Amino acid sequence: MEKKSRPPCYSIALLSATSLAYEVLLIRLFSIIQWHHFAYMIISLALLGYGVSGTFLSLTSSRLLPRFPKAYIVNVILFGLSTVGCYLMAQNISFNPEEILWDAGQPLRLLLIYLLLTLPFFFVANSIGLTLARYGSEISRVYASDLMGASMGSLGVILLLFLVFPSTALQVLGTMAIVAAALAWWEMKLHPRPVAFVLILFSIIPLLLPASLMKPVVSPFKGLNQMLNISGTRIVEEISSPLGLISILESPMVPLRHVPGLSLNATDEPLPQLGLFTDADAMTVITAHPKSREKLAYLDQTSSALPYHLFKQEKILILGAGGGSDILQANYHGVEQIDAVELNPQIIELVQEKYKEFSGQIYSAPNVNIHIAEARGYVSGSRESYDLIQVALLDSFGASSAGLYALSENYLYTVEALQEYVNHLSVEGMLAISRWIKLPPRDTLKLFATAVEALRQSGIDDPEKRLVLIRGWQTSTLLVKNSPFTTEEMVRMKKFCRERSFDLAYYPGITKAETNRYNILQEPYFYLAARALLSNDSESYIQNYKFNLHPATDDRPYFSHFFRWETLSEILSLRGQGGMPLLEWGYLMLIATLIQALVASLVLIFLPLLLFRRKSGYVPPKISRSRVGGYFFVLGLAFLFIEIAFIQKFILFLHHPLYATATVLASFLLFAGLGSAWSRRYANSDTYKTGVKLSVIAIVVVGLLYLIVLGPIFSLLGWMPAMIKILLSVLLIAPLAFSMGMPFPLGLARLGKVAPGFIPWVWGVNGCASVLSAVLATILAIHFGFMVVVFSALILYCLAMISFQKGWGDQ
Repeated sequence: MEKKSRPPCYSIALLSATSLAYEVLLIRLFSIIQWHHFAYMIISLALLGYGVSGTFLSLTSSRLLPRFPKAYIVNVILFGLSTVGCYLMAQNISFNPEEILWDAGQPLRLLLIYLLLTLPFFFVANSIGLTLARYGSEISRVYASDLMGASMGSLGVILLLFLVFPSTALQVLGTMAIVAAALAWWEMKLHPRPVAFVLILFSIIPLLLPASLMKPVVSPFKGLNQMLNISGTRIVEEISSPLGLISILESPMVPLRHVPGLSLNATDEPLPQLGLFTDADAMTVITAHPKSREKLAYLDQTSSALPYHLFKQEKILILGAGGGSDILQANYHGVEQIDAVELNPQIIELVQEKYKEFSGQIYSAPNVNIHIAEARGYVSGSRESYDLIQVALLDSFGASSAGLYALSENYLYTVEALQEYVNHLSVEGMLAISRWIKLPPRDTLKLFATAVEALRQSGIDDPEKRLVLIRGWQTSTLLVKNSPFTTEEMVRMKKFCRERSFDLAYYPGITKAETNRYNILQEPYFYLAARALLSNDSESYIQNYKFNLHPATDDRPYFSHFFRWETLSEILSLRGQGGMPLLEWGYLMLIATLIQALVASLVLIFLPLLLFRRKSGYVPPKISRSRVGGYFFVLGLAFLFIEIAFIQKFILFLHHPLYATATVLASFLLFAGLGSAWSRRYANSDTYKTGVKLSVIAIVVVGLLYLIVLGPIFSLLGWMPAMIKILLSVLLIAPLAFSMGMPFPLGLARLGKVAPGFIPWVWGVNGCASVLSAVLATILAIHFGFMVVVFSALILYCLAMISFQKGWGDQ
């Protein structure tokens, strides 16, 4: 057997960087291919790969460890090849989440995609697990290299996505993985030495794959692909960044007519348009520059034009400028000052520069100030007051009506957000929010309930006097005023609706006879709901409604989550009778992922572990399998509970799921790696109990403190530039992550001395818990909020500390 050299720490660091970059990249790719980033599923399948690897190594380590260099390098190469190969195979599996209850093959396809994308993580986990087992006396060093490399990778991929398209980034990662194999060959001083250079040449293969092969296969049900079914349509340009894949579409044969909420009475012809899609959906348009103001008259025929008819707007704020339709609407009504906020600078560049002759550079108009920022962060940092704050309708009708946004964390429509908007209104100012109409009603009603709660929590005694709700055939518009609506405003509102055949749903003093006149429903559902939500018995109405109408909050920012288990039996009974509008597919996807994670964990981790337990030989005295296994199991749950909760919570601060995921993962892994390195002093001095006890106490204290202070910190500093907020996020996470990095390596180090054969086994146990916790944390957050998820994690850490006190051999 070869001489035991130092561990390939540089290779481990590069390998872990590539692995975490791949994990974050999959989140970006899923956002393009499907309607959601599926961060919880990506993290879960990555951890499944680690868990299955632990079980695999438990059964095979005795044969692989004597051949460690070759086993390590083969697994690294397989990781590099499978990052691209498994993605391409998964692309060829036709999966549609909307058919998951109707087509028995869809859950199996989801499982197959899940397992295929797990495979690369299985190979990388084999490499790391073998290294940990091989170099038991240097576990802290290897573990620190692993975590710190991973932290660099999760941030590095963000920089990479600014330079190349996501599909090209995937090819780069495949190359980096094979380079890590070459680096390991060099680090371990293996012979013949030129093999390292051969591996570097071999690493170029992923980069040579044709772009057409790597292009993401977008769901045929997303808006862009639906538009491409129209004769003559074509994509004229695509640009990409971490914020989204932007596609520009033209339709010379069948002109685009995208005017959400347009009255059926409208007779004015819309101007020529170019379609602008983000991640193949969320359509907005770039509108041709009007030759005269009158050419914009069609924009006055939408439900969102209502506030301009109630009183003269001099200064307004548009949240979500997109292609500029809302700015054109404001210009038609002669607004003197328009502040517009757009998150993605590439959209601004397209409108202002590349298509300036078509758009007329609307963002350069003297009365327009464009701000590149996140909507809520801009509002919280602004000292301005506005006559109107308008929240643009930018999400897709198809995805919204199917419930595919149910898992999206949306901080624009929470109680706290609406309070922030109202606080930035002038005395007579209004907040206007338009939403797609869904039947049976849910989206509009939840928004109304959230507005009522926001006013009540702000100390407003008469919220019923400050709300107006109208609806057309396609959209609804809610107005929230900073003071009671006047009689004159109500007269103007009725005239506006009557001329456009919009239905009155609620205004102060409304009667049932005034509702449901034009777009007739079986019952005046919106009116009845509004009256109930304003009554003293509103909670009873919410509890008995078929959909979840509880107001969204910053602790539970899932505005589009409407699913209630109480309606499931009714849904199933209507399976063949048009019951699809009752379903919220996003939430069902989450439950399906939990089930498949549970099944995969049982079959691929627990059952083999039981086999290992029966076949394993000598168990050292005083070693308790239940205590040792329980310790690593609850650590797997607790670590991921906090990590997932922080990813979702930091979206409020960093304003984009990819930024939040990358920053939180990087911070936790970097400082957990430093905590792991620090834990060596406890391992070297044989004071394992002290190290675990002190780290858990620190976790509990800091965790409880953050439950209190994170919200106010985010509110206070939300206006700051993105890079500053990323640095602040890293600093906030650092003390908690540092402490969380200590219990796991201390447990491994202890086992390395008294029962090294247990290391692969506990690696698998920890991985199994982590697989479940990534999904379970999301479910808990949806139902109970982030505070409950974090508090549960703190309890689990305390249980881990208790289980570490005895049953660990001779301590």
